Amino acid sequence: METTAYFREMRKRPDRAVIRDEWILRVVTDAVAEEVQDDGRIRRWGRISEMDNRALRVILLEDGVTIHNAFFDRGFQDDES
Repeated sequence: METTAYFREMRKRPDRAVIRDEWILRVVTDAVAEEVQDDGRIRRWGRISEMDNRALRVILLEDGVTIHNAFFDRGFQDDES
């Protein structure tokens, strides 16, 4: 899993440390929603059943592979919410 230095630093936060690599990879490969930001980064969301179906947002760099950020997104709305 390719990551940015920013991601590795943010991962040290207690609220982010609980996010498992397998969940991040699940969202990257099987997202329920996707948006491309103005700067070219890609936002993907997925529901994590192991965390009460909370929405995990993963931000990828423009290459679509490198993970820049991952966090639970309380504001995400989809058919599951």
